[in-house]
Amino acid sequence: MLQLDKISYSVSSEGGRRDILKDISLNFRAGAITVITGHNGSGKSTMIKLLSGVERPTAGKIIYRGKDITDISIDERARMGFTLALQQPVRFKGITVKKLLDIACGHTNNLNELCEHLSAVGLCARDYINREVDSSLSGGELKRIEIAMALAKGGDVFLLDEPEAGIDLWSFDELTGIFRRLKDKTVIIVSHQSKIMEIADDIVLLDSAGEPKAGSRDEMLPRLAGYRKICSKIQGEGVNG
Repeated sequence: MLQLDKISYSVSSEGGRRDILKDISLNFRAGAITVITGHNGSGKSTMIKLLSGVERPTAGKIIYRGKDITDISIDERARMGFTLALQQPVRFKGITVKKLLDIACGHTNNLNELCEHLSAVGLCARDYINREVDSSLSGGELKRIEIAMALAKGGDVFLLDEPEAGIDLWSFDELTGIFRRLKDKTVIIVSHQSKIMEIADDIVLLDSAGEPKAGSRDEMLPRLAGYRKICSKIQGEGVNG
């Protein structure tokens, strides 16, 4: 359904061009949850930005339902059914939570609808609908509101970059429960959390030193355990040295 075909992305650096992703080909199955994981700097968030249209690849194609969408804007992709939740939620001074949810839904929500959207992420609508999305909200509150917006908007493709970040008091069981309810969609999640990987259908391991590894959850979880042991050993040797 959603495919990366020999995608590369590079940025300018002091030493010239630096590759973030290089010649990556992946297929994301419809009706499946795919978790993308890997070490810092391996290109996980970049991949989400490329899929959503926030960034454009240096080379390669992005194919959705057989159509080349590489040059299609983020707005057009949103209209096609792409829904994005960033790693760092944006603060909107002067805009209330209710207004953001209305924009996400495309219509004015009544109180019952607002309660439904916000209770799904563990928030009481009466406490939040008139609050501005600014510095008065904590990182965890912003993250929950962003996920509520994603759910309210709906769509066929959900791109979620570390959705658990900043969520301390809200249990992982509730968070993973939301993702399970989206299993008829194409859900792509960047995460390091084992609890989120356990609900995945497929897992992609990005490694800037080599080709990505991809497979079913049952195939990839043992690989990830070995990968983490190697990384821990390398880090330990680096510290000791």
